[in-house]
Amino acid sequence: MTIPYGAETLDAVLFDLDDVLVPLDSPRAWQWAWKPQGPVLGDRRVRAAVRRALKAWDRRRWQGLTGKQPPADLSALQAHIAETLTAVAGHSLPAAETEAVVRRILRPAGEVERFPDVDPALARLKAAGVKVGVVTPLPAESARWVLKRTGLPLELLVGAGDPPGPVVPDRAAFRAAVKALGSEPKRTGFVGDLFWSDVRAAARAGLRAVLLDRYDAWPKVQAGRIPSLDGLEAAFARGDELASDGADADAPADATD
Repeated sequence: MTIPYGAETLDAVLFDLDDVLVPLDSPRAWQWAWKPQGPVLGDRRVRAAVRRALKAWDRRRWQGLTGKQPPADLSALQAHIAETLTAVAGHSLPAAETEAVVRRILRPAGEVERFPDVDPALARLKAAGVKVGVVTPLPAESARWVLKRTGLPLELLVGAGDPPGPVVPDRAAFRAAVKALGSEPKRTGFVGDLFWSDVRAAARAGLRAVLLDRYDAWPKVQAGRIPSLDGLEAAFARGDELASDGADADAPADATD
């Protein structure tokens, strides 16, 4: 079974996990991880800090992909979370407090919410007979924990951020995930929330990529961009290639295709 992609078809779809299926960078998540007893964090402040931090993380991962820096590993991810915390707080925090918050972000306790458009989208793909998988730079233990807490099947996970295997956005990692789904790149869609190191990286690996811009971080991207999963099949059906020059997409200075 398939869904349309322009004049072609897709028989599998890969989803990024964080901020695509699960809001790990939401004000609510940061509230619990840093100030569970209050005071209440300002919604606008957190969202603005997160948008800036995600742009920086996208740049860091892309530089790792293009050889300008070492690949973005778990240590780089932890550094990104710590830097986001500093931006959310507006000042540096003691090392012990920062380390505790990073641990809580990577392993949230209690029930973890998922975006309300996730279940309907997964149900539609299942009804269409399309294979579905999840990839993430999170460690496999964290990813399984998040999936379990959200009530999503653990078997969806086909790629995580643990060595020794390749880690997204590495081309080999995308292709390994596609192979695990029993498909091939040109017949697999990908949904990510970062322009360069998610969707452009997936497209370079041969996948049909869509940018899910929940936080309106990429307003100048003209094609292949949706605000929610409600428009997923329509975006695939249009067969839009990601259309944006470097300036429009806030490209890293070293961005190349």
